[in-house]
Amino acid sequence: MRIFAYVLIGLAAAATVLSLIGLGVDLDIARLFFDPAAGRFAAYPALAMLRDHGYVSIATGTGFLIAALAARLLPQLRLSIPGRAVIFLAGSLALGPGLLVNVVFKDHWHRPRPVQVVEFGGGKAYVDWWNPTGACETNCSFASGETASAAWMAAPAMLAPAPWRAAALVAVAIFTATISLSRMSVGAHFFTDVVFGALMAMLAVWAMYALMYDRRRTGGES
Repeated sequence: MRIFAYVLIGLAAAATVLSLIGLGVDLDIARLFFDPAAGRFAAYPALAMLRDHGYVSIATGTGFLIAALAARLLPQLRLSIPGRAVIFLAGSLALGPGLLVNVVFKDHWHRPRPVQVVEFGGGKAYVDWWNPTGACETNCSFASGETASAAWMAAPAMLAPAPWRAAALVAVAIFTATISLSRMSVGAHFFTDVVFGALMAMLAVWAMYALMYDRRRTGGES
């Protein structure tokens, strides 16, 4: 899982540096999904359909249930402390998509969404991701909640048996990228919104996994 976190950190850092030197990375990427003739986003309705039909929530809930059941039922995943996997899943979900994205940022980091900014026919001024003083009042652009929920699927993937774990994490990466594209295609989020949403979720999963598994294993060996 570390490689995906490192990739996200690299993308976030690169986009930030390019923005600081005057290159409008977020706006340029958003223009790829904007149809100037029609004056609207959603040039790729198949991507937008993923969100409209609630597939992110369905997949997230299903992943939670499967991982919790697998941790209980599969012999190779039996735990020395009952419920440890459930605590890991619930804790990482609450910390990443819950606390960091939706409580700390969504309603307190007032970045307007692409559809709201002047460049795409809206009435609000564009601000970069690090600027919390935009004109959006609530449920704002930074960071992407759907992307964070999709990236959190790394948590159940981490509980997969070792031979399947890498494939499960790759599937989560593909799923997260698809959801991110779907959000950008309808003008709901900028590129940095989805990158940081995924990064917050991945770091929460990483931290909870280290707390619940790696530290216990180290303690057991000392």
